[in-house]
Amino acid sequence: MSDKTTELAKILADVREKTGVDVRFSPHGGEETCFALDYCGEKTEAYLDGVGEAAQRSARLVAYLVSNADLKQLLPDKEEHLKNILLGEGGSWYVYRFMTKYNLPDTPCFALDIYTDGRLAETVAHMENCLADSRDMVIAMDDSRCAVVRFSEEGQPAAEFAQFLSQSLYEETGVKASVGVGCEVKSFAEIAVSYHQAATAVRMSGIFHGKGEVHSYREYLLVKMLEDVPESRLREYTGQFRIENAEEVLADEDMITTAEEFLENSLNISETSRNLYMHRNTLMYRLDKIERITGLNIRKFSDAVTFRVITILYKLLK
Repeated sequence: MSDKTTELAKILADVREKTGVDVRFSPHGGEETCFALDYCGEKTEAYLDGVGEAAQRSARLVAYLVSNADLKQLLPDKEEHLKNILLGEGGSWYVYRFMTKYNLPDTPCFALDIYTDGRLAETVAHMENCLADSRDMVIAMDDSRCAVVRFSEEGQPAAEFAQFLSQSLYEETGVKASVGVGCEVKSFAEIAVSYHQAATAVRMSGIFHGKGEVHSYREYLLVKMLEDVPESRLREYTGQFRIENAEEVLADEDMITTAEEFLENSLNISETSRNLYMHRNTLMYRLDKIERITGLNIRKFSDAVTFRVITILYKLLK
């Protein structure tokens, strides 16, 4: 065996340890895939068990790792690898290598961002116990938050699964957490997008005092769209809406709470008064006051939408 073949064998042993893909230099017969390895300018035939797309994917991964072995671009440990993927670091090959090593399905999935002000290790341990599917993953992102990757199950919406995790965490450990829910993506290759959305939902819920513990990115899509607008343009909008005239309402916590509860309850006066434990006449008085100061009758859908935009602009600029 030549020196190069010996070195290649060592590299393949390292690849097998890190990816679980077993490659050999001679055929065994049966269902196997033959492919070429390019190492130090020489091509060598190699074989691995299995046929089809999964085997071809493994072959491409091994070929890539071998050709870049001199650059020491072999896989990091699972936690570091997953964390980097969620943060959007590394390219498509970086994600592809992770999927291949841990045999992840190419199916829809979503990410959750779970923020807690303490007992993170206990939170992570509880999440791991709740993940029945071995493909689902949880990882600590920093000292106060962890991420969950969930491969979607038909019939269980992401928000419902997040609510289950939040409730079981509090009931079994006493830990209260804020859970952000990212949108479902078509493949794990896009999971960084979903995690960014989940983290944005948690951040926005803090700014806008979102109700409850579970916050969907979809709830804050309008907020995110406005946040992405340059500040100079936002200030133009505030001038058009004459927000300075509404300061009395926007700076009054009781008035804002009343208005937001009214909007949350689909402009239903009876439902809002029940939820706020407020007499109907008191609620009507506050709605009238908002109309008198801002010129907006938020009992009307169009004015309610305008008022919602104004409150977002006010908080973003603050």
